[in-house]
Amino acid sequence: MLKIITHPNQILRQKSKPIKDIADRKIQDLIPQMTELMLKSDGLGLAAPQVAENIRLVVVRYQDDNLALINPKIISRSILKEIDEEGCLSVPNVYGQVNRCRKITVKYQDPAGKLHKLSGEGLFARLIQHEVDHLDGILFIDKAKKLRRADND
Repeated sequence: MLKIITHPNQILRQKSKPIKDIADRKIQDLIPQMTELMLKSDGLGLAAPQVAENIRLVVVRYQDDNLALINPKIISRSILKEIDEEGCLSVPNVYGQVNRCRKITVKYQDPAGKLHKLSGEGLFARLIQHEVDHLDGILFIDKAKKLRRADND
């Protein structure tokens, strides 16, 4: 059973390695497990480093579905940015204001290895930037202003 690792675990600070063999059973098994954990934890996204896997894989909620993005790379970013509150499953009960690009385009492979390009704005763009940061060892608290602690609900 996967579990979410939390800050200050050093795994969260490592740059993740590209996935070379998408068909690898370990990768294929990890995707539904990460998706289930994301949903169970009421998260919008989850990056492999958050479950102690140093690979370039994220799962996100997208419209009415869940997407697995393998080797995601943001290939364009809008000049326009917006500030909004973020939190993170690996930094529980901490929130802060983060300035991110309003629109992005991300290139990635799906679990079958097919290449995709997806553009999004608003919350989806913020989510992709947040998760790709995880793959580069960056946490939202590194970019956030006005950090605040919230009590458990």
